[in-house]
Amino acid sequence: MTDSQGDGVGGVTAMDLYEKLTAQGDKVRSLKTAKADKAEVDAAIQLLLKLKVDYKGVSGQDYKAGCPPSESAVVSNNGQSGNGAEEDTVDPWNVATNSAKGVDYDKLIVRFGSSKVDQELVDRIEKVSGQKPHHFLRRGIFFSHRDMHQVLDAYEKQKAFYLYTGRGPSSQAMHVGHLIPFIFTKWLQDVFDIPLVIQLTDDEKYLWKDLTLEDCHRFAVENAKDIIACGFDVNKTFIFSDLDYMGSSPEFYRNVVKIQKHVTFNQVKGIFGFTDSDCIGKISFPAIQAAPSFSNSFPQIFKGRKDVQCLIPCAIDQDPYFRMTRDVAPRIGYPKPALLHSTFFPALQGAQTKMSASDANSSIFLTDTPKQIKNKVNKHAFSGGKDTVEEHRQHGGNPDIDVSFMYLTFFMEDDEKLEKIRQDYSSGALLTGELKKMLIETLQPIITAHQEKRKNVTDEMVKQFMTPRSLDFNF
Repeated sequence: MTDSQGDGVGGVTAMDLYEKLTAQGDKVRSLKTAKADKAEVDAAIQLLLKLKVDYKGVSGQDYKAGCPPSESAVVSNNGQSGNGAEEDTVDPWNVATNSAKGVDYDKLIVRFGSSKVDQELVDRIEKVSGQKPHHFLRRGIFFSHRDMHQVLDAYEKQKAFYLYTGRGPSSQAMHVGHLIPFIFTKWLQDVFDIPLVIQLTDDEKYLWKDLTLEDCHRFAVENAKDIIACGFDVNKTFIFSDLDYMGSSPEFYRNVVKIQKHVTFNQVKGIFGFTDSDCIGKISFPAIQAAPSFSNSFPQIFKGRKDVQCLIPCAIDQDPYFRMTRDVAPRIGYPKPALLHSTFFPALQGAQTKMSASDANSSIFLTDTPKQIKNKVNKHAFSGGKDTVEEHRQHGGNPDIDVSFMYLTFFMEDDEKLEKIRQDYSSGALLTGELKKMLIETLQPIITAHQEKRKNVTDEMVKQFMTPRSLDFNF
């Protein structure tokens, strides 16, 4: 299989070429409409044809407007690359790898055509925000981006942006992995002082899961309580259920319809792997997840403006939705959303897959007691240690595959302490049981504190966050 997001000549990806082709096609149409000089039109067409040849060479596909390159061929080929090697499976519904270290994120950046969050970008975020970068940025947990420099350029010119993230409410209880995008989004909201919209896709869960519509909506409200407990500013945050907001906001629905008109059935099949057996609700849903990327979907916040750029912090498995969104945006007159992608929070059993709410033993839930946390870590957390104490003391453990150490990289804020743990575990000075104890002692107070905050979230507070209204936003 040809990797449709792979490197081209000089490291140019298929997505780079696709975006150049789309822009060049727009230019050719504009020149023809303006009845430009024939030589200028011919030169633009020649460049368009050259880009099409380059695109096919890199992606193995013919260029089709509205059909960006995707990883769908990887999924349909069971994750095999052209040379027979197994590729990581990463899409909005499945994450799997054969490596004990987890997904190869450098390869994923190439495959998806995004850009690495490098030290230069981390330093620039610190300079522009005036705040020390969050440890998720410092440690590469948010590792990939699209157009983050553009967002910072605009912010330096006093042009505000807004944040959009979300949650698919498939169960009443969220697990610790679900907190990652919300912890980081709250930090972004605080340091940039900007509004935030949070989409609860209860409609999606009804379409994909064996759940009633009533249960999906109830889960959305319950999940909203956990999200509110993260400490978001009610004056700058709007949380909405799709089942509620779609019917009450004509502007939101109009954007959904605009997006639907500009995305073909072939495109969503290619991006998401839909089949002829999937219900039509699944096929049309991506437009609903795309719509919050455009500011005029929220007239109560942005007063009808359609030019306020959106920044989306999310796990990278959600990127296919927003590659589609970024392709559609200029064709309906809106700015492309920017993205910051996070790594996955691994299951207790190992980094070959992400933590799942459907498997109680793979997850630490926000409802777990201190005793349950201790038992789950001790019993299920995959160890990078050796088989015997003697062997471990002599050869040391492997923190790169040890789930307890991986979890500490998310939740232990002290960089020096974390590095000391890495060195001690690698040298054999620190045993697996001692490392698990450190994780337990780190997680228990975090989850207990979250539970206390959630208890204080009243139904009235939920209603306040979920009522369409104006927010504090200066632009």
